[in-house]
This record gives sequence, structure tokens and C-alpha cells, in this order.
Amino acid sequence: MAKIGIYGSSFDPITNVHLWTASTVAQRCKLDRVIFLPCSSKRTDKQLHISDEHRWNMVLMAIEGNDKFIADDYEMKQAGWEIATYLTLKHFKAKFPEDEIYFIMGADLLLDIGEGKWKKSEELIQENKFIVMARDGINMLTAISKSPILRNSDDGQTFHLIDKGLAMEISSSYIRDELKMGGEPRYLVPEKCYSYIKAHNLYT
Repeated sequence: MAKIGIYGSSFDPITNVHLWTASTVAQRCKLDRVIFLPCSSKRTDKQLHISDEHRWNMVLMAIEGNDKFIADDYEMKQAGWEIATYLTLKHFKAKFPEDEIYFIMGADLLLDIGEGKWKKSEELIQENKFIVMARDGINMLTAISKSPILRNSDDGQTFHLIDKGLAMEISSSYIRDELKMGGEPRYLVPEKCYSYIKAHNLYT
């Protein structure tokens, strides 16, 4: 049985912090694989800045050479109104029935689920396992205890909280802003992705 982490994000663009985070989570949680799952541009709650094709190409470039990292375009192919993390995890559990599936997310998303902002929030928590990464200013244990959805589903196995040394806050939006303003974020993204951004004149 393999342990697989599903790492969903806009990856707009994918950054060195995404890669470092995935690698750290895999090592600490003893994951055999991390699936990078770029979200679809058809989602109504997301405003993306480049095409799905460009984001997908850069994810493939970024994870090249790491046997533990896989890219999957499942969400990119879904109709916008049908996309829900609950359904996505159902898909991957069916795809890998023998394996243990974890959803990797930041503590900010834990708050949203706890407040019932996600589709099928209760079923999502009851039927799945999560690796939750610390975010500045969020107390994860308090977030779980304050939310009926989270605390009533926490059997001690549901949430794997990682609260040490993962709060590097260099975001994709920071990189986009730098590129837009003529800055130089070269060493914040993989070298191949940086060349690709420049070649296609992205984010300017």
C-alpha cells in the first residue's frame, strides 16, 4: 500500500516553495508519491492569470527528475460547476483503491472548510484524510476545536498537522507582481520555468 498526497493549487506559476513544501511534506509524512493537481481555470472562485496550458507545461518542467512527483490534469478537464475537492478525492480513491490518499493543504483552507464554505464540507472531512501545513497567525488546533464540522470528524487520524518550519510565505502572487513591475524573481521559480515565463512573456 502506497501513501499518496494530493497537492492541489493554482500553480500560477509553480514556485520553488511549492516544490520544497511538497518534498518536506513527503519526507515528514512518509509519502510515496505527491500528485500535483493544478486547478481548472473554469472554476468560478478562481481568477487565473495565464492559460491552463502554460500552467500545466510549467508544472511538468518543475517536477521533472523527481520520481516521487507526478502531475495530474484531472481538475483541468472538469466542467467548472462540477469541481469540488470532495469529488476530486473520490476520483483518486477510486483510481488508487489499494492506497492511502491524503489531501495536502494550508491551514487557511482548513478554516474555510471548518466554516462550511466548501461544497460537501462535512462529507469531505468525514471521508478523507488531510495533511495541514501551518500558516502565519493560524492556530490549527484552535481552528479544529472551534468548528463543529472539524472537531466532530477528528478521530485522531483525520488531520496530520505540520506546524514546524513550513511557513515560507513567498507566494505566486508575489512573483507575478515582481514580473509585472519589472522585478527579478528568477531564483524563486525553477530555472526552466523562469526561461519559459520569459520566452512567452507571461505575467508582464
